[in-house]
Amino acid sequence: MNWKTLDGHPPRIIAHRGASGLLPEHTLPAYRLAIEQGAEILEPDLVISADGTLFARHDAHLSRSTDVARRREFARRRERGLEDRLDWWVDRFRDEEIGRLRAIQPFPGRDRRHDGLYPIPSFAEALDLALAAGRILYPELKHPSWFRSRGHDPVAPFCAELERRGITGPGARVWLQCFEEEPLRQARERIGIPSFLLMVWDERQPWPALLALAERIHRWANGLGLDKRYLRDPAAGEGIARLHGLGLEVHAWTFRDDMVPGSETSAEAELKRAMHLGADALFCDFPETALALRARLAAGDVL
Repeated sequence: MNWKTLDGHPPRIIAHRGASGLLPEHTLPAYRLAIEQGAEILEPDLVISADGTLFARHDAHLSRSTDVARRREFARRRERGLEDRLDWWVDRFRDEEIGRLRAIQPFPGRDRRHDGLYPIPSFAEALDLALAAGRILYPELKHPSWFRSRGHDPVAPFCAELERRGITGPGARVWLQCFEEEPLRQARERIGIPSFLLMVWDERQPWPALLALAERIHRWANGLGLDKRYLRDPAAGEGIARLHGLGLEVHAWTFRDDMVPGSETSAEAELKRAMHLGADALFCDFPETALALRARLAAGDVL
């Protein structure tokens, strides 16, 4: 297949929160399974504890993906937080307290047999695993402005951890992503690692607005992480080509075998569209599906 990616190579497969379609997200076993399946990139979301330690969780609150609600010692710890939600907030918990929690499967319909078995890994633990396996680690800083408003800056410990290990510069095997431009740029200026600005779908910001943004950030950013709904737009093919012309990669999120949009006939069809359009990397809950499809396309199968 003639790949339309920026470098002409097959698109990389990102294990979104690990092999999170099969095991509880953001656990070391989920990351290990993704490595065994062959995913090139592991994606941990990062939040910050009361002690200033970064942990791999998707949410600033803990009830969705941990067993905190079942633990009597934390029953009185709920409070109002982000978006006025009443919950247990990770930045109110010390490292030792987070160490007592166990991950649960947050998605209805997915296997719950592993609930309560796996602890919550730190950024350092996820990094150790990725580096030992020769994989790229692609963390996302979650809600940095909100955490900063509560007295915790996740950018500082993130950069410090990589500086301590000597992981800096454009060739680093750690990439960074964020929905917020300012913290992303601050980290980029401090440690120089590949950086990607995430963009949620907004019908009021179609491809022309997206390309205008790209013109502004392409001198320091390495690419955009796009909500996959951008790829359904008729302008997607030309838009991706223009982003590539600016030297920017396109990473599309999130592909889930068990949550295929009604407009698609199958998970494979949705993935195939992204690959044919020239997406450089795909966020997948079930990385094995994308890896198998990519192999078939590379072998010349007509699908």
